[in-house]
Amino acid sequence: MTTSPETITLTSAQLFSEARTHNAWQDRPVAPELLRALHDRLKWAPTAMNCGPLRVRFVVSAEARSALLPLMAEGNRAKTAAAPVVAVLGADLDFPATMGRLAPHVPAAAFEGQPAKVEHMARFNATLQTGYFILAARSLGLDCGPMAGFDAAGVDAAFWGGTAVKTLLVCNLGHGDPAGLRPRAARLDFDDACRIL
Repeated sequence: MTTSPETITLTSAQLFSEARTHNAWQDRPVAPELLRALHDRLKWAPTAMNCGPLRVRFVVSAEARSALLPLMAEGNRAKTAAAPVVAVLGADLDFPATMGRLAPHVPAAAFEGQPAKVEHMARFNATLQTGYFILAARSLGLDCGPMAGFDAAGVDAAFWGGTAVKTLLVCNLGHGDPAGLRPRAARLDFDDACRIL
């Protein structure tokens, strides 16, 4: 049974304390409508100047999967092959081209002749959006398995050829199999990580 995005009740536990990074997957498809709903949620989260540089390729077909799997680190191939959907998430270094629509208050020349500024802004904000992506997926009842182990240049060529997009992360998506979970690792306590000044 497919869950409609409108019927999901969101809890903090679903996003954080009970959510896990999954390595094993149930044989349950993910409807394209759920992937659209995922984007419709994450797109509203804040980025600097509303630049929104994250770009996503949802790998579902056998052809796309066969292009991706050889580019994954050996330890990531089996779980990537088993995931119903694999998201390739990248930073669009050509994001200034969309700023007229997303941030008409920003002067058109704000990024001209500043490639280092453009790349920093694209990578920083798209990385921020990968976090939103995971939370949006969890909010829709999907589990995530984000990974950094892949041939970045190869993934760029296979999935972003002819564009200015650079891959940041590959994330398996679907309904995780709890049997594949490791024991939960510790987290830092407030006093280890924070100070109130």
